[in-house]
Amino acid sequence: MYARVIFRAALLIVFGFAAVAQTPPKRPPIVGVAHIAVKTNDLSAARDFYGKYLGFAEPFSVENPAGGPAAICFKVNDHQYIEVSPTLASETEDRLSHIAFETTNASQLRDYLASRGVSVPDKLQPGPDGDLTLAVKDPEGHDVRFVEYRPGSLETRNFGKALSETRISEHINHVGFTIQDRDAADRFFHDILGFELLWQGGSNDTRTDWVMMRVPDGADWLEYMLNQRNPSPRSLGSSNHMSLGVPSVAAAYKTLTERGLKMGQPQIGRDGKWQLGLFDPNGTRAELMEPKPVQTPCCSPEK
Repeated sequence: MYARVIFRAALLIVFGFAAVAQTPPKRPPIVGVAHIAVKTNDLSAARDFYGKYLGFAEPFSVENPAGGPAAICFKVNDHQYIEVSPTLASETEDRLSHIAFETTNASQLRDYLASRGVSVPDKLQPGPDGDLTLAVKDPEGHDVRFVEYRPGSLETRNFGKALSETRISEHINHVGFTIQDRDAADRFFHDILGFELLWQGGSNDTRTDWVMMRVPDGADWLEYMLNQRNPSPRSLGSSNHMSLGVPSVAAAYKTLTERGLKMGQPQIGRDGKWQLGLFDPNGTRAELMEPKPVQTPCCSPEK
């Protein structure tokens, strides 16, 4: 009798350990947009646009580990940057290099994505900037990265620094890129990564052209740009974009006019928010957007 009890207890311990061992890793928090990386063939002109006109400081550059040109980094806030690399080789080439979101634990996210069948690197090492970055491909081949800011990295050493008083915006509220297959994108960003639908709408009430997917643990979002069949370089530059939050588009427009930037007129988007479309020298859109609608959004309410 005593031996039987011991045997049963041993089985419970063994199966208990097995259950623990088989518990899949949990997804760590994904808290917001970290950066967007774009290409240029004219670094001087890019510096004029992002530095002189938009007013962002350039605290450092990030060396290319492969030996190519470094990316210069324009600081929006302590956790968000615009990276520009002089690597645009052709006028027909996509200007977008990659987008990046901030996570609290890149290694844990690597393990989690691996458990969900996503192709991930065998291991992670700190990058040239000293942070831990996980790079993966979404179903359409976009380079999507997840950054964990580490003590002593270029970014953390610059916390509280290079926060230019002339910057036109203090926050990247979203980034966007073209999506051909929304269902496949949803399986990756929603089902696996936990992004949630914030709003969707279109150029008219009968179609969906734009889908806002909010990060699971913050307020920033990724925008699917749908219905872009065989896009031209110009339309790609508009679709693969960043959005900079401003309290007043009218005030920002006045400031940029005084700085000498040529641009179009502000307008209210289909989401009911004031917006101003700006384009860098290579055609990448860097729109300005107010945080709240001034009109009722079309198509669906914003969650």
